[in-house]
This record gives sequence, C-alpha cells and structure tokens, in this order.
Amino acid sequence: MNSAAVAEITGAVADFAERYLVSTEVCVALSGGADSLALTAAAIRSGLGVRALIVDHGLQPGSAEVAERTALAATGLGAHPRVLRVEVGRSGGPEAAARAARYQALDGARDGLPVLIGHTLDDQAETVLLGLARGSGARSIAGMRPWTAPLGRPLLTIRRAATRAACADLGLSPHDDPHNADPRFTRVRLRAEVLPLLEDVLQGGVAQALARTAEQLRDDLDVVEHVTDQHSASIAGASVACADLATLAPAIRSRLLRRWLLQQGATEPTETVVRAVGALVTGWRGQGPVAVGGAHDHRLEIARRDARLVVERRVR
Repeated sequence: MNSAAVAEITGAVADFAERYLVSTEVCVALSGGADSLALTAAAIRSGLGVRALIVDHGLQPGSAEVAERTALAATGLGAHPRVLRVEVGRSGGPEAAARAARYQALDGARDGLPVLIGHTLDDQAETVLLGLARGSGARSIAGMRPWTAPLGRPLLTIRRAATRAACADLGLSPHDDPHNADPRFTRVRLRAEVLPLLEDVLQGGVAQALARTAEQLRDDLDVVEHVTDQHSASIAGASVACADLATLAPAIRSRLLRRWLLQQGATEPTETVVRAVGALVTGWRGQGPVAVGGAHDHRLEIARRDARLVVERRVR
C-alpha cells in the first residue's frame, strides 16, 4: 500500500539517502516501535538494502520474545535482522545507561555501514525543550543533526503520528514499550503533558517551531565552529597566552578553552568549569587555580602564571 503516510516517510528516506549516503546498504536500529518499523519499511521501499539491528536490553520481562517478534517483522519487510543482546550498566541513570549500551552494540554490529535511527520531529521538539530546561547551552538546544556519521536520522521532519499511520496502512503491529508511557521518565511527561499543553496554549505548531528553531541554531553554530577552527593555533601548546584569547568573542573563546582543556586531559569540562577558566583570562584578580578533573592518581588544575594559562598536576 502506498498511502499518504507511507509515501511521505518513503520520500523522506529517499531524500536523506540521496543527500548523505554513498552506499545503498544500511543498518536500521529497529526497536519494534512504530517509528523504527516505519523507517525500516520506508528504507526498503526507497531501494536500500537493510540490516535490521534489534537491541534486546533485557530490562523487561519478555524482552527476548519482543526482539524475536521484531526480527520476524523485519524479515517480512525484506530486511535482514540481527538481535543484539546487551547488559545495561547503571552509570548516569537507567535511561543513559540503556542508551550507552544500545549505541555501543549498534556500533559493534554495523560492519562499517551507516545506522539509521527512527527519531522523529516530535523527538526533536522534546530534545529542544529538555535542553532549554536544563540550560545546557546552544548545542543542546540545537537538537539532533540529520547526519552525524555513522548515525542518520531521516525522519526528523516527520511527525510521530505519521509513523503510526504508516504502520497501520502497511498492516504492521508496532510494539508499545511500557517505558514510553512511564511518567517516572522526564521525556515521557514532556511528551504526554508539557507539549500538548504548549500546543493548546499557543494554538498549535509548537513541535514544528521547536524543530525549526533547532535547525536554524545548528546553522548558526556551524559558523561559530568554523571561526573557532580558524583560531585553533592559539591553543596548540601545553600553555596558552591570555592575550591571544582575551580579545576574542566570548563564544569563540569558550569553545577554544574547552577544546584546550580536553587536549590537556580534562574530564568533560562543564560550562561552569569553562567559565571559571575563562575568568582567569578576562577577569583576572589574582584568583587561584581551577580544578578541571584528572585521573585516579592526580588531578588537573589550570592556573594563570606570567599571563599564560598552564596545566598543573596535583598528586591525589
């Protein structure tokens, strides 16, 4: 069947493939939900050879059976399924741990092929709202990119309702993960409560507006990153001259400082840490060193010495 929803999603995948892919063979991260099922069907309909990678997190009773049913559905669509069983750790909370295990499994099984993921426009809107609420910076508010090799998201212009409609039109029975309706998860409450309320108060179009804002912001950030690249020589060494950074725009300076801190072995410097190091450059009042992480046997500190930023290692 070639319904409006099926045609819309197939067209989105075909456009994505023409723009980003050099191979006609891809992997699809197939959860069994409507989004990834519709993506799998559309990828095959658009002429791609599909390997369906089905991750069984083992977090719910019957997960193995769900994975096997999903594999059968993938075979019925014309894909080549493979079930990946993973062990989920605890670092960063259940959502983050499951995501880390999933992406590690996908990367290990993709055999050099790109992996397509079924994130939709609704997922993008939720991501932007989460970034806004957490104050985690422009990169977070800019949301997900359609293509960050080897991961592709062809459905970022497609509403979640369209993927469900496509599955219904194709006679597919998506699996509804109970976690996707569990209000203990922040994203679920955004989906079920916050976005519908915003749509009501602002009279519709909120999800599309959030996704459009993210796209515009990504374009702006690309320019900022390009300018930052042009100043990368100023952070090439083990120490940095404060004068080389002081005259730069704050957005450029903070990005250069973050890159330099990572080069020196800092542990994922937060915005607070980067700002504190930046204050050594532009707000110098004789303050002491800034701790920026380190290894188990030492910690790293950034100090200002003779108008330069230097790295000092303190034995724990």
